[in-house]
Amino acid sequence: MGKILLILLLAWLPAAGIQAAAIDIYTGEAAVESKEAGERRRALPLALNNVLQKLSGLRSFEEYPLVEPALGTASSILVSFYYRNVKTAFADGSEGEQLRLVAKFSEHSVDELARTLQLPLWQTERDPTDIWVVVDNGLDRRIMPMEFAYTWEAMSDVAASRGFPVNWPEADEEGRYLIDAQLLWGGYTEDLGIGHGSSALIAAARREGLEWNVRSNLTYNSQNWTWRTQDTDLQAALTQSMQEAVDLVAAANTIAASDLGTWEHELTVTGLGGTGDYERCLAYLQQLSVVNQVAVVSAQPGNVTFRLELNALPQYLEETLLGGRYLEFDEDELNYSLLQ
Repeated sequence: MGKILLILLLAWLPAAGIQAAAIDIYTGEAAVESKEAGERRRALPLALNNVLQKLSGLRSFEEYPLVEPALGTASSILVSFYYRNVKTAFADGSEGEQLRLVAKFSEHSVDELARTLQLPLWQTERDPTDIWVVVDNGLDRRIMPMEFAYTWEAMSDVAASRGFPVNWPEADEEGRYLIDAQLLWGGYTEDLGIGHGSSALIAAARREGLEWNVRSNLTYNSQNWTWRTQDTDLQAALTQSMQEAVDLVAAANTIAASDLGTWEHELTVTGLGGTGDYERCLAYLQQLSVVNQVAVVSAQPGNVTFRLELNALPQYLEETLLGGRYLEFDEDELNYSLLQ
């Protein structure tokens, strides 16, 4: 424990936003007509709006009337920007291109703005959601048929714009998937082996006359939802379904503005075999979005008690740890053990 005690002297450290950087919360996009300065000034508030969407999990801010005037500060908190061309494919096989402004804003300023506006906070520990789409065109049922590849791209674009990471299944060399299309058609998300903290969306689309009827089943943290969307265009129906899925997952993992603040919480972790385990545990706690700072209260062979400064009620920390892969709660000892 000698080496650990030396490390303890440096343990009061600010938390690192590892997950936030990976999801790119503080960078927003907006479509533009050109790269001219005037067009950029017009689009910057839209890009900031996109950032606030990713930060809060909200699709729109109709219930927050102060957001729109606050977007006027976009240019004053801009850190950097560039442009990118996004290619889009259409049902008829043609392609288009959209120019987008990509703007990165000051993390501190955005956080302060969100607090001032009393926006909820979507925690940045966001495991990818597995996306499965099965299509019945009246002749057969197939998993993600290639002729609708433009639709999967549109769904991915919607997810990225909301800060919602997704996983798409991969077919083998013969174009087959490990899961039977009939199983997916039934919407049995429980048979996909989804663990705590993970989620899966099954969208089953059927052509009914001129309209596509999409039944969506979503599971997240033992919660399940089912809803339907209809449209004459399959892409429109499925992107709407993706929006609904983001709304539900975000709401299930969002901290209300009234629950944000500063709290201290002590946490004992057992099963530490040495310096390496201690450093791994410390690094994990420091990167949690709900944790501001970490200090050490006491250390004994095999276990350490940490004092955490939290930016939300302790219940959100407990929910995050429950869905994590590093610590396991011991109900008998009322502490956590490090998973090997």
